[in-house]
Amino acid sequence: MAQPVDTALLSHVLVPVATAEDARATAQRLAPYTPDHVTALHVVEKGGGSPDKTPVEQSEEMAAEAFAAVREEFPDAETHTAYSRNVVKAIFEAAEEVDASAIAYRSRGGNRLVQFLSGDRSLKLVTQADRPVIALPRVDSDDE
Repeated sequence: MAQPVDTALLSHVLVPVATAEDARATAQRLAPYTPDHVTALHVVEKGGGSPDKTPVEQSEEMAAEAFAAVREEFPDAETHTAYSRNVVKAIFEAAEEVDASAIAYRSRGGNRLVQFLSGDRSLKLVTQADRPVIALPRVDSDDE
């Protein structure tokens, strides 16, 4: 039996962001859809036995800058920082923690090799989520 559809898709949107530039562009693409509540998420990738990609302090600074960029569009946005080896899993866990109605993201692009090497996070995000995932339009000057 099918579950009833949640009509409040945009009641609480989790927005994963990486950098201030990414956060700004993502928030701008989300704004026309007027979500009721936004939580910005930054995942600090941990090395899991190998050195971290960036020092934790630098990652936390990047998160603060990204959160500030989201708040340019959504002044009341909440923030959430996760620390994990698996970015997609961290997004799913954060969505559960904050009780997000949906996850909205903007693909960061990259060629097929980059997608292959990264495990194509976008594909995992849209095929393995337990809640709706909104792929926001990607219309940048470098994409035209």
